[in-house]
Amino acid sequence: MDTLYYIFGILIFVAVVLGIEALYLAWNATKGPEAERVARRLRTMSAGAHLGQQSNSMIKQRLLSDSPGLQRMLLELPRVHQVDRLLEQSGLSWSVAELIGVQALCFVVGLVAALWLGLPWLLALPLAVGAACLPLLWALRAKEKRLARIDEQLPDALDLIGRAVRAGHAFPTALSMVGEEMREPLASEFSTAFDEVNFGISMQDALLNLATRVPSTDLRYFVIAVTIQRETGGNLAELLDNISAIIRARMKLMGQVRVLSAEGKMSAWVLGLLPFAAAAIIHLTSPQFLAVLYTDPGGRKMLGGAALMMALGAYVMRRIIHIRV
Repeated sequence: MDTLYYIFGILIFVAVVLGIEALYLAWNATKGPEAERVARRLRTMSAGAHLGQQSNSMIKQRLLSDSPGLQRMLLELPRVHQVDRLLEQSGLSWSVAELIGVQALCFVVGLVAALWLGLPWLLALPLAVGAACLPLLWALRAKEKRLARIDEQLPDALDLIGRAVRAGHAFPTALSMVGEEMREPLASEFSTAFDEVNFGISMQDALLNLATRVPSTDLRYFVIAVTIQRETGGNLAELLDNISAIIRARMKLMGQVRVLSAEGKMSAWVLGLLPFAAAAIIHLTSPQFLAVLYTDPGGRKMLGGAALMMALGAYVMRRIIHIRV
């Protein structure tokens, strides 16, 4: 029982750290300085701060739930559209209602499991909250993977558009060719932009919608460059070739940065796992030596303080090894 108690204490700490990481990633993706800077640039270039009501009415709106009653309830929740946008960007087929249902199920399962093992409410509730954050972490991870695949495909897509423009095709037709020739997930995004243009939305608004659906820095640079070119004129094919070359050089530099920061990441993993490994060894050799940490109130306070300091250290290490290119 002491071993299970210790293991679940570790799981609680890991769940809390993952929950904090999920909240940070969600905030940074929508409200971070880089996202705000690019959003301001796009709003400045737009004819208005947002698309007109007529343009929005041409785009099929995503349902938050299949139930009309639940749909109306979810629309009253704050930031529900940001959660829906996260699911759309992750490529998952979940709706907001399904995500909330899975989170509620994970919360109940985590709480019941913790209480069944005899954990106090003070430990059971954080464990349940951490379990409820797992679906959100899954969606965030899926979003990161999807954006990484889009970034890898984007230079080839720009080369294809440039060749199509040189061959005499119109720019919307070139977008359609990307949707037909490229693989997912980039193909569907460009196909959606082409369909919006066919429905009567202006090219500028369709490109802004593309940048909103895909929060990729490289793709936003492409949208900004094309929008400026359509207003000022110039050689579009040459512009796309230059953007493609810049993106490839940036990806190469990012690969070098990942190699150089690998040592720091390994140090972060070692420093993060070393206390747990040392505690596990001590617990196996001398269980009574660590028992005071989770049986005595003062020991539990010490564990809480240590968990807080480790979470802060993990955040600092992440900021050190996270290099933006």
